[in-house]
Amino acid sequence: MGDLQSVDCQSSYDLVADEYVVRIFNELKDKPLDRQLLDRFAGSVRDVGLACDMGCGPGQVARYLHERGVTMCGVDLSPTMVEQARILTPGVEFQQGNMLALDVPDETWAGIAAFYSLIHIARDDLPQALGELRRVLKPGGLLLIAFHIGDETLHLDEWWGHAVNVDFHFFRPAEMTAFLQDAGFEIEEVIERDPYPEVEHQSRRCYIFARHTDHTLF
Repeated sequence: MGDLQSVDCQSSYDLVADEYVVRIFNELKDKPLDRQLLDRFAGSVRDVGLACDMGCGPGQVARYLHERGVTMCGVDLSPTMVEQARILTPGVEFQQGNMLALDVPDETWAGIAAFYSLIHIARDDLPQALGELRRVLKPGGLLLIAFHIGDETLHLDEWWGHAVNVDFHFFRPAEMTAFLQDAGFEIEEVIERDPYPEVEHQSRRCYIFARHTDHTLF
């Protein structure tokens, strides 16, 4: 995501933030597999340290994990989304940030949940983003990502009545696995599911559990 793409993505989410909360914040109640995988993530990081909801939006994933005893923070590109998240889940610290250049020290977080945030990173920029996620994870830290399966890029110039300019990149599981391995992650499991009818965009979904490796990349 170049600078202009980042600005467009940020401003687009700023515009739709209020409607996004109405439509999306309670989505996990209708997604049993997502809850099951987040429960597994919570069990792995709960007693290890601080975890991050990366690309948190209004913070529904952070809230879910916080309610299950995980010490959470959240980062989002959109300051308006961050404002919403702070209101909705006051027990979690949320901050504005860009995953291509995180203002976070090395080896800070025990885990990162990145649900549908990497989909806004163009393929050329994905190594940089994954490198940043690895940098801020503790050795052995857990990454759980979710994304749409496919080869296409879905572009929106209108979203819920607002003029926007935002791209949603779909990825193949093997493709994303290769990106993760190149960035120094070990793949623990790749999970796919069909879309839940009537509660989300009708695309097939992929989730990957990956672990920060302890060895140094050369």
